[in-house]
Amino acid sequence: MPTPHQPPFTITPRIVALVAEICERVGRWTGEGREAVSPRLRRENRIRTIQASLAIENNTLSIEQVTAILEGKRVLGTPREIQEVRNAIECYDRFGDWQATSAGDLLVAHGIMMKALVDEAGGFRRGGVGIYRGDKLVHMAPPADRVEHGVRDLLRWLETTDHHPLVASSILHYEIEFIHPFADGNGRMGRLWQSLALASWHADLAYLPVEHLISERQADYYAALGEADRRADASPFVEFMLSALRDAFDSLPTSDQVNDQVNDQVKSLVRHLSGSEEVTAAELMRRLDLKHRPSFRKNYLHPALVSGWIEMTDPSSPRSPAQRYRLTARGRRQKH
Repeated sequence: MPTPHQPPFTITPRIVALVAEICERVGRWTGEGREAVSPRLRRENRIRTIQASLAIENNTLSIEQVTAILEGKRVLGTPREIQEVRNAIECYDRFGDWQATSAGDLLVAHGIMMKALVDEAGGFRRGGVGIYRGDKLVHMAPPADRVEHGVRDLLRWLETTDHHPLVASSILHYEIEFIHPFADGNGRMGRLWQSLALASWHADLAYLPVEHLISERQADYYAALGEADRRADASPFVEFMLSALRDAFDSLPTSDQVNDQVNDQVKSLVRHLSGSEEVTAAELMRRLDLKHRPSFRKNYLHPALVSGWIEMTDPSSPRSPAQRYRLTARGRRQKH
């Protein structure tokens, strides 16, 4: 009888600690009666996910442009970039139809994700492939004749493993990148399939803005993939993904619904903005007499953004040093 496939990885103390931190956050979330992420937040995070995942693959369309495409509006952009967004929207709309352990579903999803972009959409690659960073070969994927067997072994492992879904889904993501089963679209499929595996454990994790954090930490993302390849051990990548999941969970607002019941912190922030002025986060913290940036972002800034009372001057680059914040029309109305 053939030996079951076992991806190479080590459960490190950091992995154990990160899993515990994330589970504590999930437990606190559900313990506070937050049965589901609100529909509005789901939509906003889904848009951020699509925009960020494609940005990692050099798609230049902004969050506003992705939103416009989702709403059926015309946008200025290259035909390929617009097609990539439309494909990704369709994929995420079909998200609930698929099982992460199904090779057939993986192929169907790839067919949608890469429709009209590559000739082999919906099929495993038929040739060899190397991954380059600039002129440097950083990874030589397994030969094409081993791809289908490797994918099916991996998905059988996912179906039977006793490892925690947070760990197993991260290993799944890494192994998809290692096998590189498709002629193109491997990065976006690896990220999509990890989200699918996570959603089977806890549905709300499908709506975490993990892609957005990966996009911000793109160099670290590729470095973790490279280090895992160098060690022949997925653990460095698992640690990176778990830290991104933890930070993404922390970025959710403190309230389970974003509605007109805005908390006192948001109201306080809005009181310190006037008219159409544009100010930095540092200036807002100074006006509020706050020193701890993570608490400011979690309790004041992010809820105010999600509730639609303030907006970024450059929403396509949320972490830009030049980022400013201003009242929206809704925020100005609420202020008076």
